[in-house]
Amino acid sequence: MKKVFAIIALMGVFTFGMTQSVSAQDEADSAAVEQVDSAAVDTAAAPVVDEAPVESEPVETGMYKTIKTKFIEGSAGFMALVAIALILGLAFCIERIIYLSLSKVNAVKLVEDVEDALLKKGDLEGAKAIARDTRGPIASIFYQGLTRLNDGADAVEKSVVAYGAVQASKLESGCSWITLFIGMAPSLGFLGTVIGMVQAFDDIQAAGDISPTVVAGGMKVALLTTIFGIVVALILQVFYNYILAEIEGLTAKMEDSTISLLDIVAKYSNKK
Repeated sequence: MKKVFAIIALMGVFTFGMTQSVSAQDEADSAAVEQVDSAAVDTAAAPVVDEAPVESEPVETGMYKTIKTKFIEGSAGFMALVAIALILGLAFCIERIIYLSLSKVNAVKLVEDVEDALLKKGDLEGAKAIARDTRGPIASIFYQGLTRLNDGADAVEKSVVAYGAVQASKLESGCSWITLFIGMAPSLGFLGTVIGMVQAFDDIQAAGDISPTVVAGGMKVALLTTIFGIVVALILQVFYNYILAEIEGLTAKMEDSTISLLDIVAKYSNKK
């Protein structure tokens, strides 16, 4: 959880920095507009001189500024909840991706090293050291199995199976939170939709007239919250599927390596 909170803090600092940069850019744009207005006043006061017409440069609008504008228009309360769901969901996704990346090892080389130390050299402690000094769940399973080697092959198999289940559960840790935010984001969007429709009917009741101008505000809130909620759910779903694929790959390697370890243990027991 410390890793998760650290990731959330980093993302919060990054978001705050982006907000400050956008605010600074808006202030710079306002200052530029004021300078243009003062220049226009000075020009009006000065004598008229025939000059060639100067074409005004088009104002550039980036995607970030557009998203920011729509975010504000879609009711800051509900949009903030959707944004929080996105940030927390991405924090859990990043934590899982980092953990799974660190869990990957060259399983074939690990099996070869353990087999060489145990069968060719007969060095049980050396095989334990190889497994202990290697990171990842596969090496941890190897170490737990090798520590029970003197108790017999059956004890090794039981230890490997039990500890393999523990390592598999660690790989899937935190995935339930990701699914929670995947379901929560569109739900918050639909809740904003309902609130926007209620707001539109309130505006109609207050105005006593049904016109596009009256209902436009509430309808915009309803549609924007739904759009952002669905987009957040889609983003988190892509990361979630990637994480599941990585977990399946690691689980398959764990099972294959466990079978190889049991074969090595059987050969070692027969050799003795």
